[in-house]
Amino acid sequence: MEGQIGDLEVEKHVQYILSVEKRKDNFESVVMEHLRMNGAYWGLTTLDLLGKLDMVDEDEIISWVMECQHESDIAGLQNEDGSFSGDMWGEIDTRFSYIAICSLSLLQRLDKINVEKAVNYIVSCKNLDGGFGCTPGAESHAGQIFCCVSALALTGSLHHVDKDLLGWWLCERQVKSGALNGRPEKLPDVCYSWWVLSSLIMIDRAHWIDKEKLIKFILDCQDKENGGISDRPDDAVDVFHTYFGVAGLAHLEYPGLKAVDPAYALPVDVVNRIFFSR
Repeated sequence: MEGQIGDLEVEKHVQYILSVEKRKDNFESVVMEHLRMNGAYWGLTTLDLLGKLDMVDEDEIISWVMECQHESDIAGLQNEDGSFSGDMWGEIDTRFSYIAICSLSLLQRLDKINVEKAVNYIVSCKNLDGGFGCTPGAESHAGQIFCCVSALALTGSLHHVDKDLLGWWLCERQVKSGALNGRPEKLPDVCYSWWVLSSLIMIDRAHWIDKEKLIKFILDCQDKENGGISDRPDDAVDVFHTYFGVAGLAHLEYPGLKAVDPAYALPVDVVNRIFFSR
């Protein structure tokens, strides 16, 4: 049927994403205003992976993004121990380490921070199970593992990762349905199709999970009538899970989807354009 890639409801997902952007006055939009930049990233990247980025007004988006620019700088958020604060209020988390390293790497400005200290801080968050937490001693979590492994990959520091030990922890996240969870004994969630699979790809252990069962789970989480992907089958959809579901399928080489970079979380052709078209 036109508009589908196999069982992926491409056109319906496109229309869902475009409809989310148009909702600016309802309650949901108001309370989620602080996540609007995230939502723009999730939605635009999904459209790009689907080959539908031409459906949006590029000039309007660029203008809005520039209006959101803040006077503070990333380098100024690095702390003496190499960690990064999320903002002026000082919360520390390895998510912020990843965001800083990823952003500066894309800008080719990693020289603005102390990379050695940043790497050492991330390594200090490694646990005995091979995983990583949000701070030293914190529980291993698939989302934090993605942040730490990606940051280490982008700084050429993957030698700090015990690939077999971490790979085993990550592949154990797959449950009987084929889905992945973020920690032991937790419910599975479509978003971990990205967090777990990206990490496995970066450490060359993606072949340790059942990819066909994971594909089926992601496709089962689609709203086939109205578009969008949810965390689990029959739950409410949102743009967050729609992106990570589609990105997970891209990692699984689902037909018709653009390749996505596991560390930068951007389409591979976008990353190549940044680094090789200057």
